[in-house]
Amino acid sequence: MSQRAFAYIIITLALGSEASAQQASKPAPAPSTNAAAVAVPRTDFLQTMDAEFRKMDANKNNVVTRAEIEQFQRAKGLAEAQARVRALFAQLDADKNGQLSAAEFGKMAVAPAPPNAAPIMGQADLNRDGSITLVEYRTAKLANFDRMDTDKDGIVSAAEMRAAGLVK
Repeated sequence: MSQRAFAYIIITLALGSEASAQQASKPAPAPSTNAAAVAVPRTDFLQTMDAEFRKMDANKNNVVTRAEIEQFQRAKGLAEAQARVRALFAQLDADKNGQLSAAEFGKMAVAPAPPNAAPIMGQADLNRDGSITLVEYRTAKLANFDRMDTDKDGIVSAAEMRAAGLVK
């Protein structure tokens, strides 16, 4: 990244714009006290901002709407995702034949979602001792059941599930 692009990103961050990412191929680095400061003329800054605006102004009427910004962000996100996919494919295609064999595909590392016990602990650890007994678990789950069973007949009907937002 050029020093001018880095300076532009720093200035834009200071102004609160998210559009600075257009100038960099990587996410903007955090401002650093040891980074060399580069002068950015106001005319260059305006020119870069105008270029960003034109990229977002899909209908070219010099007005950017929320829909245009979202459309631009979706397109940019899709392009970035496609670039990551192409890079991953190239990395996995060990024999560079343009196809992935089962063995090559099998080398793809997909990290599982990290475990998060907090929601269950928050709901069922009634005495907040860091563990859940069967009694606590049943108490929490039955409280939800009883809350949904609005007619108190011991059965949660489809209508009650809909009313609770569990099904459509």
